[in-house]
Amino acid sequence: MAIKQEEIYNLLKEGFPDADIEINDLAGDDNHYAAKIKSSKFKGKTRVQQHQMVYASLKGKMGNELHALALTTEEK
Repeated sequence: MAIKQEEIYNLLKEGFPDADIEINDLAGDDNHYAAKIKSSKFKGKTRVQQHQMVYASLKGKMGNELHALALTTEEK
């Protein structure tokens, strides 16, 4: 199964409404993406906590429809 870039964006924007989000399809197969997310919600959080927040916003898609996601997170 694959997931469209737009769906990933929408899930992330729902979880991080204030975020600046960039998503790139790394292999052109709708399975391997890189995402850069800049949000004020990351303030005071460790990188691990930030990534956990991102995975939670993907609502179980990671490891199912979404095979690989390289994350870069920053505080806004």
